[in-house]
Amino acid sequence: MRLIVMGQQAFGKDVLAKLLEEKKDEVVAVYCEPDKKGVDPIKEFALEQGLPVEQPAHFKDAATLDKLRSYNADLMVMAFVNVFVPESARDIPNQGSICFHPSLLPLHRGPSAVNWPIIMGRKESGYSWFYPTDGLDEGDVLLQWQCPIEADDTVIDLYFKKIYPSAVNSVLEVCDLFRTGKPPHIAQDESAATYERRCTKKHAHIDWYKSVDQVYDLIRGTNPAPGAWTTHNGVELSIYDCAKVSGDGIAGKVMNISDNGIEIQSVGGRVLVKRVKPSGGEKVTAAEWAASTKLNVGDVLGS
Repeated sequence: MRLIVMGQQAFGKDVLAKLLEEKKDEVVAVYCEPDKKGVDPIKEFALEQGLPVEQPAHFKDAATLDKLRSYNADLMVMAFVNVFVPESARDIPNQGSICFHPSLLPLHRGPSAVNWPIIMGRKESGYSWFYPTDGLDEGDVLLQWQCPIEADDTVIDLYFKKIYPSAVNSVLEVCDLFRTGKPPHIAQDESAATYERRCTKKHAHIDWYKSVDQVYDLIRGTNPAPGAWTTHNGVELSIYDCAKVSGDGIAGKVMNISDNGIEIQSVGGRVLVKRVKPSGGEKVTAAEWAASTKLNVGDVLGS
């Protein structure tokens, strides 16, 4: 098949590389966002491979659509796409377009689909390849892959160690399904659909009066970005690596300080904080930060 690959960043690059490596299909063009800061990895790689690169800011004008049409593609593979692609562009390839999303649709539609399942305490996630429509992450599903969210998984564990490598390899299965001429169309169950907005600093604020499970899941689900945070004497403190430990006390209070980290009380248990980033500083061990600020047992965070 003749393919157009549309994508950004490392995921888009690795999907493109996988297709070129397999050599079953011909990549006739690569589409990516207009240049911002530096050169996008997929653009750089595509140019190295001698592939045409297109970077339209939108798909509203006839000239852009005509250029897309000139590649006479059979399928457009949309891997990590930030630019809205309307139906007038998606339907130009002979078999239309297929899009990647890092959740089990219809769950977790939206831009932070890896963060929210962890934050919400879900036990599983995965990814979907679906037929995009003008609705956000709507459209029939072609295929899905599921994986467990382990009790201590962070965003790095879930996305980069589980979803990412499988998803890159799965683009070959995607193309094989289209090559049959009868790729599956599985309707999304709208009654089960969820949508969450982008996970930002506002959502990552720690409320120590919530259960220890909720606090722990929030820290995991925002590690490494946007980074869960609290305050100490009115100064922000971002919290990263941590663990759950048992113990009673007043929520937000520092209950123990050791070389292993800082135990902070929540409802029903404590969070052992291992790595932090003070406002304006670098990431350090919690023990180092505690020593530098003369933190004491009995101090209260979130104040």
